[in-house]
Amino acid sequence: MEARSKFAFTRINYIIMLIGLGILVIGFFIMTQDKETFGFGFLGLTLGPIIVMIGFLTQFIAIFYKDKKKQEDSGSKNK
Repeated sequence: MEARSKFAFTRINYIIMLIGLGILVIGFFIMTQDKETFGFGFLGLTLGPIIVMIGFLTQFIAIFYKDKKKQEDSGSKNK
Protein backbone atom coordinates (compact mmCIF):
# COMPACT_ATOMS: atom_id res chain seq x y z
CA MET A 1 0.00 0.00 0.00
CA GLU A 2 1.22 3.45 -0.79
CA ALA A 3 1.05 6.25 1.75
CA ARG A 4 -1.31 9.01 0.62
CA SER A 5 -1.13 12.59 1.75
CA LYS A 6 -3.95 13.73 4.02
CA PHE A 7 -3.91 17.18 2.45
CA ALA A 8 -5.79 18.05 -0.72
CA PHE A 9 -3.04 20.38 -1.95
CA THR A 10 0.73 20.27 -2.08
CA ARG A 11 3.14 22.91 -0.84
CA ILE A 12 3.35 24.58 -4.27
CA ASN A 13 -0.46 24.93 -4.37
CA TYR A 14 -0.41 26.82 -1.09
CA ILE A 15 2.41 29.07 -2.30
CA ILE A 16 0.45 29.94 -5.46
CA MET A 17 -2.64 30.59 -3.31
CA LEU A 18 -0.69 33.01 -1.09
CA ILE A 19 0.61 34.82 -4.17
CA GLY A 20 -2.97 35.08 -5.47
CA LEU A 21 -4.16 36.39 -2.13
CA GLY A 22 -1.44 39.04 -2.20
CA ILE A 23 -2.49 40.08 -5.71
CA LEU A 24 -6.11 40.36 -4.53
CA VAL A 25 -5.11 42.58 -1.61
CA ILE A 26 -3.06 44.79 -3.93
CA GLY A 27 -5.98 45.08 -6.36
CA PHE A 28 -8.44 46.11 -3.66
CA PHE A 29 -5.90 48.53 -2.23
CA ILE A 30 -5.46 50.12 -5.67
CA MET A 31 -9.22 50.59 -5.91
CA THR A 32 -9.27 52.45 -2.59
CA GLN A 33 -6.54 54.86 -3.74
CA ASP A 34 -8.71 56.44 -6.44
CA LYS A 35 -9.16 60.17 -5.80
CA GLU A 36 -12.29 60.53 -7.94
CA THR A 37 -15.75 60.65 -6.36
CA PHE A 38 -17.03 57.14 -5.54
CA GLY A 39 -14.01 55.58 -7.26
CA PHE A 40 -15.05 56.54 -10.78
CA GLY A 41 -11.49 57.23 -11.94
CA PHE A 42 -8.99 55.04 -13.76
CA LEU A 43 -7.78 53.27 -10.61
CA GLY A 44 -11.24 52.40 -9.30
CA LEU A 45 -12.88 51.37 -12.57
CA THR A 46 -10.06 49.93 -14.68
CA LEU A 47 -6.75 49.10 -13.06
CA GLY A 48 -8.00 47.81 -9.69
CA PRO A 49 -10.60 45.40 -11.11
CA ILE A 50 -8.10 44.04 -13.64
CA ILE A 51 -5.61 43.32 -10.84
CA VAL A 52 -8.36 41.70 -8.75
CA MET A 53 -9.35 39.50 -11.71
CA ILE A 54 -5.73 38.42 -12.12
CA GLY A 55 -5.72 37.53 -8.40
CA PHE A 56 -8.83 35.36 -8.78
CA LEU A 57 -7.35 33.65 -11.86
CA THR A 58 -4.22 32.92 -9.82
CA GLN A 59 -6.40 31.30 -7.14
CA PHE A 60 -8.11 29.21 -9.83
CA ILE A 61 -4.73 28.08 -11.17
CA ALA A 62 -3.57 27.23 -7.63
CA ILE A 63 -6.58 24.98 -7.06
CA PHE A 64 -6.14 22.99 -10.27
CA TYR A 65 -2.33 22.89 -10.41
CA LYS A 66 -0.84 19.40 -10.22
CA ASP A 67 2.88 18.76 -9.96
CA LYS A 68 4.14 16.94 -13.06
CA LYS A 69 6.82 15.09 -11.10
CA LYS A 70 4.23 13.77 -8.65
CA GLN A 71 1.98 12.62 -11.53
CA GLU A 72 4.87 10.71 -13.13
CA ASP A 73 5.71 9.03 -9.82
CA SER A 74 2.13 7.92 -9.20
CA GLY A 75 1.77 6.72 -12.80
CA SER A 76 4.83 4.48 -12.59
CA LYS A 77 3.68 2.96 -9.26
CA ASN A 78 0.31 1.94 -10.68
CA LYS A 79 1.88 -0.16 -13.46
